[in-house]
Amino acid sequence: MGRKKRLPGLTVKDGYMRHPFDVEHKVETSGLVSGRHLRVGHVHDKHNTAYYGIAPSVLIELCARWRASRLVVPPEDYTFVDFGAGMGRAMLLASRMPFREVIGVELHPDLAATAQRNIDKWVAAGRARCPMRVVCQDALEFAYPKNPCVAYLFNPFREPVLKSLVRRMEKSFAGRPGQLDVLYANDEFREVLWGNPRWERVWGGEIALSAEDDQADMDILNNQPDGEYAATKEEPCSIFRFIGPSRRK
Repeated sequence: MGRKKRLPGLTVKDGYMRHPFDVEHKVETSGLVSGRHLRVGHVHDKHNTAYYGIAPSVLIELCARWRASRLVVPPEDYTFVDFGAGMGRAMLLASRMPFREVIGVELHPDLAATAQRNIDKWVAAGRARCPMRVVCQDALEFAYPKNPCVAYLFNPFREPVLKSLVRRMEKSFAGRPGQLDVLYANDEFREVLWGNPRWERVWGGEIALSAEDDQADMDILNNQPDGEYAATKEEPCSIFRFIGPSRRK
């Protein structure tokens, strides 16, 4: 059998370049795949944004800001859930932090399979501080653990799916105020949560990329054949907490 064709954006002819994170850790999380190339025949296909791994420095700082907030239990008692996990870069980074478990939810089977290979390498190298797993499924069908959770999104889909996901979150955590936080990087549709009385915006602002990540992003995004996406030195981010409808000031 021939080698399986790679997704557009993951070959050198498409402008593919490896991020220093991948070079250092011998994993595969680089590449830029436009949303139009991530169709799997699902009803939500039209709401895909793109696959692109988060700058490590941004996620590390975002998680640090979250840990500095008033958590209901210690960080190590939370499950980290990455919606739109892609190839798993955020999962790998999160597993080095004190979480109870790291779960990736990814709809595209090729991306999910790559994430699993990366997890296997990561765990074998002894880099994970907590259990890790990836599930290939619709984010709206994910069953949340009974313990407190922190959901992470790197703008994986557009507003209609985000609204549905938020409604699912509210239903799943009804009666559990304070036990679900959302870390939203590249928070393009933050008004879905910010304008919702069931949620509190704990923090919001721009997180600067490290010098290494900034240079890597410029190199990678400037190498795109069609120049569809632009590099930025800062990532707009928000942290939201589910508080229930009666606690909003």
